[in-house]
Amino acid sequence: MNRAWLVVALLVPVALLNYLDRQMLATMKSSVMADIPGIGLEANWGKILAWFKWTYAIVSPIGGYLADRFSRRHVIAGSLFAWSLITWLTGQVSTYEQLLATRAIMGVSEALYIPAALALIADFHRGPTRSKAIGIHQMGIYCGVILGGFSGYAADSPDHGWRWAFDVCGIIGIVYAIPLFFLLRNPVRDPMAELQPHLSPLAAMGELLSNRSFLLLVAYFTLPALAGWVVRDWMPAILKAEFNIGQGKAGVSAALYWQSAAILGAMIGGFLADRWMRRTPRGRIYISAIGMSLIVPAMFGTGYAPQTGQLSVAIAFLILFGLGWGFFDCNNMPILCQIAPPELRATGYGLMNLVSISCGGFADYGFGALQDRGVPLFASFSIFASAAVISVILVLLIRPRDTESTLSQTP
Repeated sequence: MNRAWLVVALLVPVALLNYLDRQMLATMKSSVMADIPGIGLEANWGKILAWFKWTYAIVSPIGGYLADRFSRRHVIAGSLFAWSLITWLTGQVSTYEQLLATRAIMGVSEALYIPAALALIADFHRGPTRSKAIGIHQMGIYCGVILGGFSGYAADSPDHGWRWAFDVCGIIGIVYAIPLFFLLRNPVRDPMAELQPHLSPLAAMGELLSNRSFLLLVAYFTLPALAGWVVRDWMPAILKAEFNIGQGKAGVSAALYWQSAAILGAMIGGFLADRWMRRTPRGRIYISAIGMSLIVPAMFGTGYAPQTGQLSVAIAFLILFGLGWGFFDCNNMPILCQIAPPELRATGYGLMNLVSISCGGFADYGFGALQDRGVPLFASFSIFASAAVISVILVLLIRPRDTESTLSQTP
C-alpha cells in the first residue's frame, strides 16, 4: 500500500472513534437523564449537546492553524489521545455540571482532529483521487455514528450500561493513539516552500476572509449542518417518542440506515466528482449541489413522517438524507482545496467548523426549546429544508481556481 492510501487507512479508525464518542450520548439520552436527574429539562439536554459544539467550534480554527503551522501528524495523534481520555472521564461523572464540563472539554480536544486529518489527506491525494480519499475517510465517521446508534442497547443492558460504553471507547482510543503517532507521516514538502515565511494567525484569517469564494463555502457548509446535527443528536429521541419504540431500536433506526446511505453516497459522490473534474473544474461543486438537492425533500419528509404513524416512512426519508449528505460531505475539503492554498487549508476548514458548529449548537439548543413548547416537528424540519435550498444557490456561486503549490506527494 503506498503512503497516500496508508494515511487514509490509518485515519479511518480515528474518524470512527471521533464520531462514536460524540454520538453515544445522544443515543443514550433516556438512560443518562434517568441516572443524572439534575439534567431535568429538555433544554438542559440541548445545552449539553450545544456546549460540545460551541467549544469545538471556537477551538477549530486554532487547531487548523496549528496543523498548518506545525505537524499535522502530531496534532492528530495528540487530539485522539486527549479526547479518548475525556471519553473515559465522561463515564465517571455524577452530576449535570460535571457532564456539561466533560462535553465542553471533549469539544476542545476533538476540534483539533478533523481540519488536520482532511488537510493531510488532501496533501497526499492531489487531484484524481482527492474526493474519493476524503469520501473513504468520511465513511469512518458514518460507521462511528452507526455504532453510536447501537450503544443504546448497551445503555439498556443491566450488565453494561451507558458508563461502560464510555469506559471501553476511551481506553481503545488511548491505546490506538500510540501506534498512530509512530506510523502516521507528514508529506515531504519542497525545500523552497519551507523557506517561505509562515503567516500569522491574523494574516491567515485575513487572507481567507477576503476570499469571496471561501465566504460562500463557509455559508454553504453551515446551513446543512443545522439539519445534520439535529438529525444526529435528536433523531433517536424523536423516533422513540413519535413511534413508541425502545431506546435501543430508536438509536439503531436513527443511525444505521441514513449513515449506511451516507457511506454509499460518499463512495458514489467521490467517484463521480473525481471523474467530473476531468471535464470541468466545477465537477465537485456540481456533485455537491446534487447531494444538497436530495436533502431538501428528505427534510420535509422526515418532519412529516410521524403523521403517517409509520417508522418505515421516516427511515426512507432518512436514507434519502444520507445519500445527499454523502455527496455533500466528501466534497467540502476538495472544494476548499480549489479556493485555498495548501498552507491555509486546515485553518480554512477550522474556520468553516467554527461557523458551522456554532450554529449547530444553537440549532440543538433551539430544537430542544421548540420541543418544550410543543412546536410541531414538521414546522421545525421545514426550516432546515429551506436552509438547504439556499445552500444549493450558494455553492453554485463558488469560483474554483488553481491553488496547488509545490507540495510533493510521498510515494
